[in-house]
Amino acid sequence: MEELAKEAGIPVRTLRFYRERGLISPPRREGRIAWYDDHHLARLRTITGLLERGHTLTGIADLARTFESGRDVAEVLGLGEPTEETPVRLTPEQLADYFGSESTPENLAAAMELGYLGTDGDEIVHISRRLLEVSAELVREGVPLATVLAAGRRVRGHADALADLFVSTLRDHSTQEEPPQLRPLARAVVDAELSMALDRRLRRDAGAAE
Repeated sequence: MEELAKEAGIPVRTLRFYRERGLISPPRREGRIAWYDDHHLARLRTITGLLERGHTLTGIADLARTFESGRDVAEVLGLGEPTEETPVRLTPEQLADYFGSESTPENLAAAMELGYLGTDGDEIVHISRRLLEVSAELVREGVPLATVLAAGRRVRGHADALADLFVSTLRDHSTQEEPPQLRPLARAVVDAELSMALDRRLRRDAGAAE
């Protein structure tokens, strides 16, 4: 315990307190010897980093329980990594840098349930760098993360419906499992239609204001 506390740069009494609060897992025991490892050290550094970012010990304990009970990365990735998206590995401190006080246990649990986040040991894995950065930008613009995640759930439903439409349409006229033109054509149609839909919506809003 003394060696671990020294490596983590904290007093032994603080380490004992963290153990009592369940913030770190018990050591592996061999007879009367208690062994701590890199996992414990990483958790202590995470706690220190989150405290420096303004999180409370109660909040950190809740976050730890959320991560430990959440979906692991294999479950989130399912049959394989996304074809065109880049997963991002993050420490809890780095995730807090993206979302600040919005990194609550409730929001993280929702993101895990939605399939945006998974855990891999002491790391968090976000399924898509693009979605991570867009979500963080929306939060910086003042949109609560809970609202962003709720919108993401609705977008997921529409995206699944669009994927079904494009795949079934092209497969009806192709012998290939994934026609090479599937993704570029689908992206072009969705981008054009969404752009025009935004035009229509903004014009309606402007007309209502007048």
